[in-house]
Amino acid sequence: QVQLVESGGGLVQPGGSLELTCVASGFNFRTTVMGWSCRTRRKECEWVVTMTRAGGATNYTEYVKGRFTICRDDDNGLMYLDMKNLKTEDTGDDFCFLVTGERPPDCPAAWGRGTHIPVSS
Repeated sequence: QVQLVESGGGLVQPGGSLELTCVASGFNFRTTVMGWSCRTRRKECEWVVTMTRAGGATNYTEYVKGRFTICRDDDNGLMYLDMKNLKTEDTGDDFCFLVTGERPPDCPAAWGRGTHIPVSS
């Protein structure tokens, strides 16, 4: 079955950086549009970026544009999210997800447990 395992979260100060990793298995990763969603103090649940394939098209929300960068390694079922200039408003849990329809839902399903990002001084 589909399995998505997120990691890389941890305590970080405002202005700091983190890199999240998603390990995917149980489906054809390279042909599946993937993304990252966030559950934060700012908003209960939203997707922030999607990517069609390794080296493919990306779509960022305005909130994270210029701060977060997605990339993926389709040969190994890996996806990353480089997060820079983190804000206290980013505190929460981040999840990777599959896009199963024509566009991602407002609140993508959480396949895994996510990874926690506490942004605090």
